[in-house]
Formats: sequence, C-alpha cells, structure tokens
Amino acid sequence: MEDKGLVKPEKIYSVSEITRLIKIEIEERFSQVWVEGEVSGFTSAHSGHLYFTIKDEKSQLSAVMWRSLAQKVPFKLENGLQVVCRGSIKVYEPRGTYQVQVELIEPKGKGALQLAFEQLKEKLKKEGLFSLEIKKKLPLLPKKVGVVTSPQGAAIIDILQTLKRRFARLHILIYPARVQGEGSAEEIVKGIEYFSSCPDIDVIIVGRGGGSMEDLWAFNEEPVARAIFACPLPVISAVGHEVDFTIADFVADIRASTPTAAAELVIEKEESFIEKINTLEERVIHYLKYYTQRQVNKVTGLIHHWAFQNFKVRLLSNAQTIDELEMRALNAIKSEQHKVSEGLSRTRFLEERLANIIETKLQYLKGAWEKFCAELHNLSPLNILKKGYTLCWKNKGMSIVSSIDEVKTGEEMTVTFYQGEFDCSVDRVDTKKNIDDKIKKTSLQGTK
Repeated sequence: MEDKGLVKPEKIYSVSEITRLIKIEIEERFSQVWVEGEVSGFTSAHSGHLYFTIKDEKSQLSAVMWRSLAQKVPFKLENGLQVVCRGSIKVYEPRGTYQVQVELIEPKGKGALQLAFEQLKEKLKKEGLFSLEIKKKLPLLPKKVGVVTSPQGAAIIDILQTLKRRFARLHILIYPARVQGEGSAEEIVKGIEYFSSCPDIDVIIVGRGGGSMEDLWAFNEEPVARAIFACPLPVISAVGHEVDFTIADFVADIRASTPTAAAELVIEKEESFIEKINTLEERVIHYLKYYTQRQVNKVTGLIHHWAFQNFKVRLLSNAQTIDELEMRALNAIKSEQHKVSEGLSRTRFLEERLANIIETKLQYLKGAWEKFCAELHNLSPLNILKKGYTLCWKNKGMSIVSSIDEVKTGEEMTVTFYQGEFDCSVDRVDTKKNIDDKIKKTSLQGTK
C-alpha cells in the first residue's frame, strides 16, 4: 500500500548548505546594525580579542570585538554595563550560530571618554595615588624648572611671560612633547622621566592650554598618571582652563587652574620669602629707632635732673662774675683814658702807666679766668665721675645720697658711673669705719 502522506522534495539541503544560505541572507541584510543592551559574560582573551554577550530582558546576542578595534576603546568593558554597539551580524558556520562583530561600542547615556575617565579615577583613587599625605611641597627658592608641553602651544608662552615678568632669574628647561593625539601620552611620560633623572631640577610643570575632553585626553591616560606619581620631584599639573579636570590634576602634587597660574605658583614662595625679609627688616629698623629714642630720653632726663641743675646754677653764677670783672676792667680802662686827656705833658707818662695797668689787669683777669675754669672743671660732676667716683641715688633716682647716715640696710640704690649705672641693694652699713685709712692704704698700694 503506497504512503500518500510523504511528498518527495525537489531538493534536499545539507547542513552546510542551509547554514551558508542563512549566512548569506543574514550578513547581506544586517551588514550594518546598531544594538543596545547589557554586557554579560565578558571575556578578554590573551590574543586581545573581546568576547561578550549583549542581552535584554527577553533575549541575548553573542558579540565579538577584534583586537585591532578593542585597543581603541577608551573605557573598560565590564559585566552589567549598558552599551550601544555598531557592527555587522556574522554567522559562524562550524556551529551554525550567529554573532555581532562589534566595530564601535559606547556606554549608553554617557560618553565613552567620560566613562573611561571615571573608571580610571576610581581605580587610581583606590590605589592611593590621590592621597594628600604623599603630596610633595614646592621648594622655597626654586632655581630651575622643567616644563613638559608643546613648544608651539599657548601654554609655554603664558608660562615664560609670567616667569619673565615676575622672576627673570629662574632657569627654564622645556621638554618638547605632543599634548594631543596618538602617541602624545608616551611623549609626556618620557618628558617627566627625563626631568626626574636631572639632579638640578627643582620642580616640573606638565600641561597645555584649553580644549575639549578629546583634546585633553592624553592627561587622562594611566601611563601619564603613574609617571607623575613615580616622579621624585614636585609636579604641577596645568591642563586646560579652571573648569577642566584631568586625572593628572588629581595625581599631581599641585593642581594649577591654568598654565599661567602654574608659573605664579612656582614663584609664589620666592615672593613670599622676599616679603618676609622686608617685613623683618622694617621691624629691626623700627626697633632701633625706638631703642635710640629711649636712650635719648634717658640722657635728657638725666640732664634735667635737679642734682645737675644745681651745677648749672653755679656755672651761670661764675659766668656772671666773669662778666662783672670784664665790665670793671673796661671801666678802669676808660678811667685811665680820661686822665690822659688832661694834658699833653702827661701823655707819655700816662701811656706807660696805662700799659702797665692794662698788663696787670689782663694778667689778673687771665689768672681769675683760669682759676674759675679750673673750679668749674673740678665742680663738673662728669669730671668727678670720670676719675672713678660714683653717684649714689635713692628713692628710685630722685635724691642723691650725701651722707652714710642716709643709707639703710635693705634699701634699693642706684649707682651712677661716668659711663652707665646699675641698681643694687644695701646689705651692710658701717658708719664707724674710717674711710681715710682705707684711701691711704689704697694709695700706698698704688705707689708700690
């Protein structure tokens, strides 16, 4: 009996043929597709190829990204990351499976560079590269500064102009490096390592002018961050404008908002040091003026002391006596001249007599003058003090001690010498001791 349920097919396909037909159909239709989903099953092979799955709540799709393209991904792929991929659907004939070969991949809702920035920042932070405790301080008086930047950029012009305007003596060395594009990070690292090996460099400035995140990306790469961290010298990061932040800013010892600000930071210590010296100099001058004025006031007070005023009165009295003697001499001369006029016959006689009188008067006045000068000199308190004598004061310098009976045990005294004075306290008073014997004894010892 013939089985009428089976219909003989026109062609029977092999598995390979079916798979090849599906491959042609799918790859022609899905040569360029965008797929979004969550990354899972991520694997990075030793070859550098990336294997993972893109899934949503209902399905999943295998994906591969070859090494040549994977090396250009700035961020780190990880499970759970929401991504958007562009690629083509390919059929893997040996297993009869299909997968998307990814050409471009970006995080969903956030730029790839921003995500890469956050991932590296979090990684280095956990390793302690941002710790404030390990930040190096700028030197007080830097003499030589190394700058890693582009020699054609605006940053180096700003740095040089600022340093020249405010501190022309500073020695600047420039390591020319590309600061944008492929290979720029490697050149920046070489510049940092070069200055690190120079023994006479005091501080390093690494930076460039402003730009987009893509323009500044060399300073967000991990090799640059680790080179800054390993540098034994203080490093100032001066990248972009004040609103721009890079990984280099967080790792560097000091972050400057602009290249100009970096130059100002280098010389800030120098200016602060000079300002401190000027302040101390002004304080010393002020103190010297104050001290000198105090000494002048002390001398003035001593001059106007009542004890010395008494000497002044005696000096004035002696001066008045001299004036009177001078007047008497003049009157005498006038009297003799009047007698001469009485007659021509007595002129010669009177001239001789007048000459004798004048000579006698002059000798007398000269002797009187020298006597008074000697008395004044002997009465001068400074001359007496100069001979080794002293003045003893009591009542805090208000009265001179003229007798031993005025001195009491325990009393505070001030002893004045020709140059200087000192304060003392009386431990013993002996009113019976004969000072003449002591003076004679001292004189005899001096003659031996």
